[in-house]
Amino acid sequence: MDRILLQGLTFFGRHGCHAAENELGQKFIVDITLDCDLRAAGQSDALDDTLNYIAIYEAAKSIVEGEPAKLLEHIAEKIATASLEHQIVQSVTVRIRKPHIALPVALEFLGVEITRQRD
Repeated sequence: MDRILLQGLTFFGRHGCHAAENELGQKFIVDITLDCDLRAAGQSDALDDTLNYIAIYEAAKSIVEGEPAKLLEHIAEKIATASLEHQIVQSVTVRIRKPHIALPVALEFLGVEITRQRD
């Protein structure tokens, strides 16, 4: 299976379980890996035979910058669902990193990664 990679998408959102996270907001970094059959696009060199990367970017942006959620899992699920609406996408892995967490611990980031596939 071939892959389309969108890595390091950076958005500002207001997600989290703490009121301050919803009020102040913070940066979220999203990586999306889309498993697709890209043979037709490779042979034709036509946008109609592949996935419009901007459509995936805009969906992720709208979700992360949109209505606040408590859990990263919820945001990742919404991005995966939107990605699978494109028929060429057979499966998708969404990774969301939250580099500035409201916990009294030292770590580089907190995140989730989910993989969903077409039924």
